[in-house]
Amino acid sequence: MLESSSVAERLARVDAVAQKLRAQFGEPVEVAIVLGSGLGDIAGRVSDPVIVENEAVGLQKTGVGGHAGRIVVGKLAGRRVAVMSGRVHVYEGHPLDTVVLAVRALARWGVKGLCLTSAVGGCDPALGAGSLLLVSDHINLSGANPLRGPNLDALGPRFPDVTHLYSPRLRALAQSCASEALPEGVYAAMPGPSYETPAEIRMLRTLGANVVGMSLVHEAIAARHAGLEVLAISVVSNPAAGLSAAELTHADVTETSRQAAGRLGALLARVVERW
Repeated sequence: MLESSSVAERLARVDAVAQKLRAQFGEPVEVAIVLGSGLGDIAGRVSDPVIVENEAVGLQKTGVGGHAGRIVVGKLAGRRVAVMSGRVHVYEGHPLDTVVLAVRALARWGVKGLCLTSAVGGCDPALGAGSLLLVSDHINLSGANPLRGPNLDALGPRFPDVTHLYSPRLRALAQSCASEALPEGVYAAMPGPSYETPAEIRMLRTLGANVVGMSLVHEAIAARHAGLEVLAISVVSNPAAGLSAAELTHADVTETSRQAAGRLGALLARVVERW
C-alpha cells in the first residue's frame, strides 16, 4: 500500500516523530524493544519509567487488543531503553509508512539496536505453545514491502542487503543468555487478519517456515534499511491451523503470550545488559 506524499514529506514525518522523541526523552536510548500481542507486561520491568502515549509523539495508536499503544523509556538491566508497548499492522488498513514509522523515527532519533517481539503460530509441531523462537530469517508472503516506492535515501540504500537482517551476533548473544538452547527458525509473514488455512500451513511448512505471523517483518526490513542491528524473538502462542483441533482465537493468543512474558522479559533483560 503506497502513500501519495513525496519523499520529502515522508521523511519530514519521520523526522517530526524523532524530534518529539528527543523532546520527550532527551538523548537516544541504547536499545529499543517493540512488544507484540499480549507482551505488554514486559514494559513493567523498566525502572524509573517515563511513559508517553503514541499520539503524543505523532505515532498511530493501534486498534488491536493486547497492544497498549504507548512508549516507556527508562532503565532495564542498567541500560537505558525505549519499550514500544504495541504496534500497528498492515491488516488494520494502515499504509506501510505508518506501520514502520516508529522504527524509522527511532533510527533518526539515534537508536542503534532494535529488538522485535511478536506472537506467532507454530508451523513446526515441535514448537509448543509458550515456546520462544529466535527468528533467523523470514519469508515475506504479506504482499507488502516498506521499501516499495521512491527510496528514502536519507535513511538507507535503494537495494539493502538483508542476508543478515536478523543479526547473527545478537542471536548468539541471546543463546548465551538463555537458560537453555533456544530454537531458531524462519518466520513466514502473511497478510491477515484471518488466520491461515490448514492448506496454507502445509504450504508454509513445505517452504521451510517454522512459525507464521502478521507483523514484525515489515519493521525488520525498515530497520535494516535504516542501519539498525536487529534481534527478533517470537512467542509461539498456538499451534498453526490444522495442527490442533482447537479453534484459533485472539484471546487465546494474547493469554498465552502474557503467560510467556515473564520468561521473555527475563531473557531480554539479560540480553540488554550485554548488548
